Amino acid sequence: MTATEWATVASLATAVGTLVISVRNVGTGLAVLQGWQLLPGLPAERSHPSLADFTSQIRDIYVAPGDSELWLGALSDPAAARFTALAAAIEAGEDVTLSLLYGDFEGGQRVISQFVLRRSDGRWLSTSGRHFNVDQPGAR
Repeated sequence: MTATEWATVASLATAVGTLVISVRNVGTGLAVLQGWQLLPGLPAERSHPSLADFTSQIRDIYVAPGDSELWLGALSDPAAARFTALAAAIEAGEDVTLSLLYGDFEGGQRVISQFVLRRSDGRWLSTSGRHFNVDQPGAR
């Protein structure tokens, strides 16, 4: 997965915050988005979050080889610590890291791709930076 050139980060000042980025499948097989995690700031280490910390996708998002699709995520509990931290980071225009868990249509070959959402000139941009194999040794 790679990022296309734009991201939309909706205001989290309301009861529900919705985030959207466009992703592109650069692989040769069908990608199925399975879960996500958002964290304020940039990762300090070359690692990915624990699989237990991912939020499952409510609806299946399939991305065909060479195609683009919109990833959608929602934060719906304003009392949650994660909501508060992300809302503060977004309102301040700070970087946010999105980790997406995806695999093939059979549920295998799981990968986590990390994206950075960065505010620039009044709009949010996304870029992919790191990719981690979940079920097999990675290149690192």
